[in-house]
Amino acid sequence: MHDAQKDTDRAKAAAMVLLDGRDHIADRGAILVTLEHAVSMILMLTMDQDTKKASQMLNEGLAPGVDMRLAHAAQMQQR
Repeated sequence: MHDAQKDTDRAKAAAMVLLDGRDHIADRGAILVTLEHAVSMILMLTMDQDTKKASQMLNEGLAPGVDMRLAHAAQMQQR
């Protein structure tokens, strides 16, 4: 299995844990709060508890990366 496939599998597993049996539409707000909490925790862990670095990583790395993935998904839906 390639690293990209392993990453996709990890992302799917993480999403299922975050959903925790909740309805993805009806419980959207609560799910997004959990996601926000999880992202904050991961940023702090990976940036060695440095809040400035965590904020920079969110703004300069994570947010643009998420935007690119959403744009790619939109392209795939148009096909």
